[in-house]
Amino acid sequence: MIVRIMGEGQVALGDAHLAELDKLDNELLAELESGDESGFRRTFDALLDAVRRLGTPLPDDSLDPSDLILPSPDASLEEVREMLGDDGLIPG
Repeated sequence: MIVRIMGEGQVALGDAHLAELDKLDNELLAELESGDESGFRRTFDALLDAVRRLGTPLPDDSLDPSDLILPSPDASLEEVREMLGDDGLIPG
């Protein structure tokens, strides 16, 4: 799976890591629904860090289409809420 973090670039991420990312995504959804800004920031940062840690960066000139696009690290709770709807960031 190719994941793009807006403003940073793309990483290749193996399917074996989706369960870990899905757990963080579920936590993030709960925080978005409750409006928990500090929990959102903590979990969103952990999700982005996990993608960076588990993924292999692709070259900047890579033209591979992204399977998943994550908001930029500085995205607000409201911006992420608008991007998601009820689906979450990680496809289940």
